[in-house]
Amino acid sequence: MTPSPASQPEPLKTPSSIARSAEIICVGTELLLGDILNSNAQFLAQALAALGIAHYYQTVVGDNPTRIQQVVTLATERSGSDSKLLLFTGGLGPTPDDLTIETLAALFGAPLVEHPDLLADIEAKFTARGRTMPLSNRKQALLPEGALVLPNPQGTAPGIIWSPRPNLTLMTFPGVPREMQAMWRETAVPYLRDRGWVTTTIVSRMLRFWGISESALAEQVAPYLSQGNPTVAPYASKGEAKLRISAMADSTAAALAQIEPIEAGIRALMQDDCYGTDDDTLASVVGRLLLQRQQTVAVAESCTGGGLGQLLTDIAGSSAYFHGGVIAYANRVKVNLLKVDAAALEAQGAVSAIVAEQMALGVKALLHTDWALSITGIAGPGGGSPDKPVGLVYIGLATPSGEVVSYRHEFSGYRGRDWVRQLSALSALDALRRNLL
Repeated sequence: MTPSPASQPEPLKTPSSIARSAEIICVGTELLLGDILNSNAQFLAQALAALGIAHYYQTVVGDNPTRIQQVVTLATERSGSDSKLLLFTGGLGPTPDDLTIETLAALFGAPLVEHPDLLADIEAKFTARGRTMPLSNRKQALLPEGALVLPNPQGTAPGIIWSPRPNLTLMTFPGVPREMQAMWRETAVPYLRDRGWVTTTIVSRMLRFWGISESALAEQVAPYLSQGNPTVAPYASKGEAKLRISAMADSTAAALAQIEPIEAGIRALMQDDCYGTDDDTLASVVGRLLLQRQQTVAVAESCTGGGLGQLLTDIAGSSAYFHGGVIAYANRVKVNLLKVDAAALEAQGAVSAIVAEQMALGVKALLHTDWALSITGIAGPGGGSPDKPVGLVYIGLATPSGEVVSYRHEFSGYRGRDWVRQLSALSALDALRRNLL
């Protein structure tokens, strides 16, 4: 979508010899209070990286005109003579605390001008919903003199594309992520490409690992971490280790060509510890492997309370390989439904290798699957002992051949009940993945 002229000359094209950088400014007191997760900043940061536009600063500021002006002034001072792109989210609504547009207009000394076409568009959107436009929404048709309209196809709050001074471009977006993302893709990106902001492309690929810590991973791939382009950087999140490979090139294809040998080298080094890339999850990878083998799985869960089954069924099409599960919290359910041996249960306790193995065999026979997983453990915060501390978990795995194995985990550094349950479910999926491989 092309930005609409609003009585202004075209913004100056940036000479290729001038350095360019972008800054993200998110407006909203609710962001400062932590009431809303700032997903807009994450989206725009990733989008700028994908376009190869340098991005060094992000700011969150409340709905206060003085502080908004201070933030913008500081951002423009940082740019010096370079070409600066300031991306704003939030503060475009009809309420008195939505101040982004009028604050920018006041800062740069531009009068606000009402645009009849914008007003008609806003009114039409209310009419299409069977509602009458409140008078407060009229302010959304007021834009700084000389600004281009950044159309909002999904909401009533238009943005602006405005160059109030040479080598400075402002873009404003509403705080609603769905609206902001559509405006970015449909108008902002084509605009930036047309004006020479996009000269290189940065492509990233995330390699995902399970069963190895971030520090151990970093040690093993150390030679890759010191190179320039592509760059390799380690991350960790919720028991998972990651490596992000990023390449800068003239095109996506050229960047991918740089990434591929690095990825191949790391995969060869780390082998089965690398379970996938980008949007892969352990559950989606396990699902693909089961589909390839035309095999099925069932689960028996104690401490995870259905969390393992949820991970499997979060994947669309999982009914092709996931038959179901049993949540067996009470010992009598383990004995009566899963046929766990009562004597073994009494002697070894519910959290033991023998019980995990018998739970897996029991649910496999009950639901007639090729594979079965079981989990029994102590999720805390109470219930632990010196012999069986909080965080101790046993995972059982029954195979198509009728064999059964168990895996013992001690998730130390207790971070809460949900943490133990999540690591248990993901570790069970990883055990199945490695056996499927």
